[in-house]
Amino acid sequence: MKKIFLTLSICLACLSAKADEGMWTIYNLPPQVFEIMQNEGMTMSYNDLYYGDNALKNACVNFSGYCSGVVVSPNGLVFTNHHCGFEAIRSHSTVEHDYMLNGFYAKSYEEELPNEDMFVSFMVDQIDITPRLASMRFDKLSNSRREEIIDSLTNAMTDSVKAIDPTLHVNIDAFYEGNKFYATTYQDFTDIRLVFTIPMSMGKFGGDTDNWVWPRQTCDFSVFRIYADPKTNGPAAYSEDNVPYKPKRWAQVSMQGYKDGDFAMTIGYPGSTQRYLSSYGIKQMRDCENAVRAQARGIKQEIMRRHMNADEAVRIKYDSKYAQSSNYWKNSIGMNKCIDSIGIINQKALFEDQIRQWQKETGYLLYKLDFDRLKELYANNYESTHAYNYLIESFYGNTELFSRSLKYYRGEYEVQGPEDNPKKQYIIIEDNTKDWDEALDKEVLAAMLENYAKHVDKKYLPNFYNTIRTKFANNYTAYVDNLYKKSALMKTGKKIYINKKGFDKDPGVLFGEEFIEVLRAIAASSRSVENSIQTQERYLCDAVVRMQQDMPHYSDANFTMRLSYGQVGEYMLAGQPSGYYTTPESFIAKMDQAEKIADYKAEPIMRELLSSKDFGPYTDKTTGKMQLCFLTNNDITGGNSGSPMFNGKGELIGLAFDGNWDSLSSDIFFDKQLARCIGVDIRFVLFMMDRWGHADRLLKEINAK
Repeated sequence: MKKIFLTLSICLACLSAKADEGMWTIYNLPPQVFEIMQNEGMTMSYNDLYYGDNALKNACVNFSGYCSGVVVSPNGLVFTNHHCGFEAIRSHSTVEHDYMLNGFYAKSYEEELPNEDMFVSFMVDQIDITPRLASMRFDKLSNSRREEIIDSLTNAMTDSVKAIDPTLHVNIDAFYEGNKFYATTYQDFTDIRLVFTIPMSMGKFGGDTDNWVWPRQTCDFSVFRIYADPKTNGPAAYSEDNVPYKPKRWAQVSMQGYKDGDFAMTIGYPGSTQRYLSSYGIKQMRDCENAVRAQARGIKQEIMRRHMNADEAVRIKYDSKYAQSSNYWKNSIGMNKCIDSIGIINQKALFEDQIRQWQKETGYLLYKLDFDRLKELYANNYESTHAYNYLIESFYGNTELFSRSLKYYRGEYEVQGPEDNPKKQYIIIEDNTKDWDEALDKEVLAAMLENYAKHVDKKYLPNFYNTIRTKFANNYTAYVDNLYKKSALMKTGKKIYINKKGFDKDPGVLFGEEFIEVLRAIAASSRSVENSIQTQERYLCDAVVRMQQDMPHYSDANFTMRLSYGQVGEYMLAGQPSGYYTTPESFIAKMDQAEKIADYKAEPIMRELLSSKDFGPYTDKTTGKMQLCFLTNNDITGGNSGSPMFNGKGELIGLAFDGNWDSLSSDIFFDKQLARCIGVDIRFVLFMMDRWGHADRLLKEINAK
């Protein structure tokens, strides 16, 4: 496909003032950017966006540290994506009450389901503390010393805001690759309850087949509620006495829809982009991160899927884990495809030649940016980075034995028994078989052990590989069977005497220790190189901003609140217009393929509902159709899942849930011609709440207009 490029110095590094690119911090939104937003259809004032209790930012939340969300009612209802609520939905599901499969609707406050380890976070304020750090000659310090100062300052600033309001805390984050630092004040609510979810076949319609692909028909949403202290309306740990939160601001849900070319805006928490990254860094990302992730997860996921298809109980246990793994497995494949097809590495190298020339012409050597040095550093770090990523992808978080051995190594199990008699001290590992399956677990571990050994140098193999070779004749299955049978860490509900003679030789204990030994060795060998790479990449970002100082620049995403703006609109897909929305007819057409493509299966009631001749108030006034999903050219990435999509008045028109396959390299390169944000139309959301869920009390509370 022919690509249309902007000037290299613009498209590869930063925003052109005429492009809808950028993940902008709101508190210091450049006037040039806000003026463009107004010219494109934004009717809100800047104060309506950021300042005061009624600011739109106060309706937008960090959802549990990995997604975004939006408050949509005066009683604290929160919309986010279905996949963001996946684990909460799964954790409440059983074979008898399978909310993943069948959906869930709490018909009263009393039926709303609490969730452990879930929170929503509101951004209260943000300030630039770079001048404060500059007085300490911060830019001249080592990376380790910089980290110490940031930690100390974070604690001091948190203490200050807690003196005013004990429910507040401060995070300090690096921006512009560590050339600037902003302090953000947050308020976290931890009593979050599940209120409504549709069946997984709708919330994840299309599955892996359609993931990162347009056209989409996925109704990717779930509904939660924030609960608060009844006396203060502030954050409180879960209690039956807590009451629905009364937010300062909630988003008005719009039934008015949108047209091609209409202004669209997202506010959310994009996780990570690397658009200032050097050509050498992009090559390492392609070969040592994306390629490794795709290869290793492909093996693991095949095993998971096979076991999940064979047993409903196993499927419930692993639905969320599989989804988490497969999402960035496919992303990595798509990103590498884009890197190569667009020729991003070469394009970035040409841009770096421009920076070299600028350095010569201006004498800009303040920070000693040295491209030859940067190339050498990446070359020296290649092998260890490759091995490190294979180690993490092969073992970390994949199996129960590994998790338990790591928890024991870190001292995360509570030691019980008399303090004055170590021999009688013990730990008890609770039975958590509701969360994992032994047969699947063992097969994954055996496969990952074998796969890791095939792809790294022998010097990166933990010592337990000697045991596999000498005692088990390289039979990985036999080794894993022995681990699970012999290790005390796999015994649940029993006292495990950790100071018992020979316990340090327990095969599960040794497994964790020997893994950590290799991990630490890799980290130690590459630490100084990585620090030097980080420093050079910081210099590179600074050079780009200085070279293009007549244009506004946004910082790479770092899971802080960002605004992006753009328009509703299609793009050219395989030489044809993509269309900017999908309809029920396209959903039914995919359901008709369900016998061949399992990801297109949905409950029969969905065919009935979406074959309706009359969609009532959910019908778009312009097209005469009920619109399911739609496209904008908003700039998003991982973490933006669940981000509210607003019109120019700040009214909610959809929820962002995906990007498109044609621009999966957007984390390092934003292609205005191809990059699209895929959102679920808020009217499709309300339709499902109404016609499928009959959630009258929620619809009344939301009061869409």
